[in-house]
Amino acid sequence: MPIPARSRRLAGRLTLAALVGGLLGTPAARAEADGWSVPPRPVPAAAPASEPAAVPQAPIGLPRLHGGRACPALDSRLRAVLGGEQSRWSVTVADGTGLVLADINGTVPRVPASNQKLFSTAFALDRLGPDHRLTTRLWRLDSGALMLTGEGDPDLGIAQLQRLAKLALGQGGSSGAAPGAVHLKLAELPASQWWPAGWHPADRQYAYGAPITRLALTSNALGQAIANPAGRLRTLLSREITRQGGQPQLELVQASDRSPASGEAVLLHEEPSAPMHALLSLANSESHNFTSEVLLRQAAGTWNLPQALRMQQAWLADLNLPLQGVRLADGSGLDRGNRLTSRAVTGLLVRMAHHPYAPYYRASMAIAGQRGTLRSLYRDPALAGRFRGKTGTLRGVRSISGTLETAAGPRHISMIANGAATPNTTIGQLLRQTQALSPCPAPAAAGRPPAVPG
Repeated sequence: MPIPARSRRLAGRLTLAALVGGLLGTPAARAEADGWSVPPRPVPAAAPASEPAAVPQAPIGLPRLHGGRACPALDSRLRAVLGGEQSRWSVTVADGTGLVLADINGTVPRVPASNQKLFSTAFALDRLGPDHRLTTRLWRLDSGALMLTGEGDPDLGIAQLQRLAKLALGQGGSSGAAPGAVHLKLAELPASQWWPAGWHPADRQYAYGAPITRLALTSNALGQAIANPAGRLRTLLSREITRQGGQPQLELVQASDRSPASGEAVLLHEEPSAPMHALLSLANSESHNFTSEVLLRQAAGTWNLPQALRMQQAWLADLNLPLQGVRLADGSGLDRGNRLTSRAVTGLLVRMAHHPYAPYYRASMAIAGQRGTLRSLYRDPALAGRFRGKTGTLRGVRSISGTLETAAGPRHISMIANGAATPNTTIGQLLRQTQALSPCPAPAAAGRPPAVPG
């Protein structure tokens, strides 16, 4: 059976992301002593020469946001860009040490759209590490039946399905069964947990609103969302076992957060996903909702979304981020119940820039004028290739947050608009002014015209 086009596209993006991730260097050698939970797994050996120098570490501990409007000239210039729409925007700019250079409505909670993914991917990278893989497993239970479990691999496709069918057929699945009989249990979530509660019913029809399940062929989408992914998997797997000469007896059972104990089952086969650093790129650069939702759940160790969100909130609190007004409703930003502040997002960017796995987080972002959801935006010399970030778009919502490389070092910036008229144009102007006023001019120079057109 041919692999659907959707699966091929995902595979291509994951392959590209894996190549990008493979070029990354060793993260800074600081971990749990600084408050990070770093899994004991290997990382690549050396950073390429093209990577910019690491941001210097703050003198004591990890940096966090501090100060306020330390660059009055920049703050004034950004306010001028926003003009009469200032109340619809939140903008925070900080340098590599966390010093806040400019802040406009930075503590006002706003709907962030896909900027929510910055939090889910940071959580997953810290908890699981850059080489972690989502795994689909075939087990033999002590009853003799087989069971298929999954962790939400976004690129699980027909090729893997064919291998699993062949292996299941070879194992049978029950003692005393007729030759060719395959008794296979498919461990999946109940339908009531397939979507975050706040996802609008209209969104659930589209690929970007596909259901979030553990055993998800082609991310549960083929042009449109698959309304019954468990039924589709059962049908296709049964059809494939039959095609290979078997007699399928497939049964849907409720999935558990824990794997079968050694006395309950024997692991027969594993199908691993692309590594974490590739999945991060799929979530951040391409803004893939399904992947970011899966990463949140796997990082938390539970597919119960409310529990996973509570664990993520506790992790964020441990980072000492400014979380007043922050509300987490899902892992992707499609839920309009999410609320973030630009100070919280900028604070996260500052912290992650000093994380032991910082190069992987940075490499997962879209690049202005070059890659991902920013490939067609901000192609001018001041920004192209110099800004890496995460975009977010819902009706009436536009957000872009990331890191701008300047002559004075990195500028971590979050821009969230709710109800702005021409947000893409305004964001470009905000970024260019930040570039032009780096380093911050002395007071005597603050009134000069910008070096870069706004």
